[in-house]
Amino acid sequence: MNPTRKLCWNYGRSGLKTGKSGFDISGLKKLQKELEQLKEKAEPFAEECTKELGARVLSKVIKRTPVGVYDGSTYTCESGLPHKSSKQSGKVGGTLRRGWTSNTNSKAKGGKGNAKEYAASLPVKKEGSKLTLDIVNPVEYASYVEYGHRKRGGKGWVPGHFMLEKSRQEVEKIAPKVIEKKLNKFLGGGFK
Repeated sequence: MNPTRKLCWNYGRSGLKTGKSGFDISGLKKLQKELEQLKEKAEPFAEECTKELGARVLSKVIKRTPVGVYDGSTYTCESGLPHKSSKQSGKVGGTLRRGWTSNTNSKAKGGKGNAKEYAASLPVKKEGSKLTLDIVNPVEYASYVEYGHRKRGGKGWVPGHFMLEKSRQEVEKIAPKVIEKKLNKFLGGGFK
């Protein structure tokens, strides 16, 4: 004999009946209310995730950005590329690195920025269903270091460091885990 159980709901003119012949839906109403509250918090949560990932990219790209040496020596940068520096007394490197947390080239020549604070200050743009955060280095030679450039006189090529692209790719790989962790925390706080 096949043990089949039938589950029957009691429908009448007034719809689904509750009580002795039906079921209690107060828990579903509570869940529905909580889901509506979560829906209101979803966009700010998505923006927070975008800024968190942006801060991680900035942190990685700052570490990966080479700092100029101006003592006339030959050196190998963090990316493993050989460089020959020019001798310039009084000049200090680091402008390009500071540029990642600056709005202008002149600010990059000055102080020191915090990647997390700077990412939090950046506006998140909504393009359709995508949220984007623009990470820009305003230093005028940033693109030459990133992508490479021809040598003076057109004799040869200086390879690019691709510090932003490599950093973006690294964060893209870990993004699902970062978002999942934040989502678990978010949902845990949403259902009380």
